[in-house]
Amino acid sequence: MDIRELTAEMHRFVQAKGWYAADSPKPQTPRNLAASLAIESAEVLEHFQWAEGPAARDDLAGELADVMLYLMQLASITGIDLEAAVLDKLKANHDRTW
Repeated sequence: MDIRELTAEMHRFVQAKGWYAADSPKPQTPRNLAASLAIESAEVLEHFQWAEGPAARDDLAGELADVMLYLMQLASITGIDLEAAVLDKLKANHDRTW
């Protein structure tokens, strides 16, 4: 499954939950998605708070998946082609002095 298919599957899930509805108690706005992305990223960090590695690899995998889902959704609803953005960033970073 490629990133476009994953994004479509994510949208089907969100739609099925009713979160795209105008009266949703969980409005899927760019601001709310960016906040959710930051929160989920912090949950990834919790796995490394007191150790060099996660205690539960499956739990870490779930948190990483949450981060990716919010990232894909935020990119999609703001009209950003995430695949192109990643490729552009890799190209820019290749020539960057670190």
